[in-house]
Amino acid sequence: MMTPQDRQVTGGVDTHGDVHVAAALDSLSCRQLGTGSFPTTTQGYAHLLGWLRSFGEVDRVGVESTGSYGAGLTRFLHAQGVEVIEVDRPDRKARRFEGKSDPVDAEAAARAVLSGRAASVPKSRDGLVEAVRALEVVHHGAMKDRTRAINQFKAQLVSAPEPVRDSLRRVSFADQLARARRFPDGHGDAVEREVRWALKELARRIGFLDEQAARLEARIGGLAAQVSPALMGLFAVGPHVAAGLLAAAGDNPGRMRSEAAFAKLCGACPIPASSGKTTRHRLNRGGDRRANNALFTIVLVRMRHHPATRAYVARRSAEGKSRKEIMRCLKRFVAREVFQAITRPPEDLPTGAELRQVRLGLGLSLRAVCNAIGTTPSRLSAIERGRAHDTRLAHRARTWLIEQADNDQPAAA
Repeated sequence: MMTPQDRQVTGGVDTHGDVHVAAALDSLSCRQLGTGSFPTTTQGYAHLLGWLRSFGEVDRVGVESTGSYGAGLTRFLHAQGVEVIEVDRPDRKARRFEGKSDPVDAEAAARAVLSGRAASVPKSRDGLVEAVRALEVVHHGAMKDRTRAINQFKAQLVSAPEPVRDSLRRVSFADQLARARRFPDGHGDAVEREVRWALKELARRIGFLDEQAARLEARIGGLAAQVSPALMGLFAVGPHVAAGLLAAAGDNPGRMRSEAAFAKLCGACPIPASSGKTTRHRLNRGGDRRANNALFTIVLVRMRHHPATRAYVARRSAEGKSRKEIMRCLKRFVAREVFQAITRPPEDLPTGAELRQVRLGLGLSLRAVCNAIGTTPSRLSAIERGRAHDTRLAHRARTWLIEQADNDQPAAA
């Protein structure tokens, strides 16, 4: 009989809001050693780990829902040096044959780890990327609420009494909101009075959401620049695009083995769909859809404003490729570029403070530098102050400034 000191144990956890159910299996014989329930508190996590260790040395633990109910347990196990594997829920066929209960699901999670069917390393969720994701969730909700409030405002205005419609008819939407916020509360007619009040409240709500979105965007941009300045410096990558891509990669992007794995995570890789004599690929409709939307946004902006991308589109169009096919190719290329920026950023990435220090040291104005490198003073000023990021433009500015410094050295000597 193998003693606990010699036994390797694989754990499986079925996570819930209040209680986690765990199962312990012998890693060698795959025999179940026991099941137990533990509260979702720090003390409960400690009891769960101690319970698993009572059967032997813990090899790995498979945890369901590491991004929601199992996030706290995953962080605790990582802190204790235990390897955690992310486990998907059992498929429907297995549930039909094996039944459904919390201990059964916990055992299935452990067996998925033992068989190798589950091998994904979960996100650690303990760094700035998790903070960026939390802010982006709030911003996304604020923008949805803003759109809903705008639609309500316009719908109310369509059926509003004529005096109200006449006062807002021939002005821009921004002026309509400004006037609605100044509507007086008192009015003789009850319908007109309450409609004015409803429009006033909607206009105030839209204004509040605009201010909230602006605050969140500035905060997201600052944190994203701290996490990955190389990503923020890519063409067509803004705060929200960067937030979506960083959230997909997580605080531990090393868990992704290659740029092909990242492309699959973003749903930007083709899926084989061949059979018999037919060889073809189909569109990947899986992966993180927000990250996929971020890649789509980058491609869309580059197709309109990036000279190299526009030349590529023209060449592929001449070859007979459709617009959708070209965009799929570009999304795969952008996924490779983003993966390199996140996992292997350039070491000589110039910062705005560095550019400003060199420029002032040479006694050059913003306009003089901008005229030489072909940009606007406002753009370069935003880069120097850290409010905008453009890796190529920053490299171009630094290269030109270094050339000016080298040219001035013989004269000074």
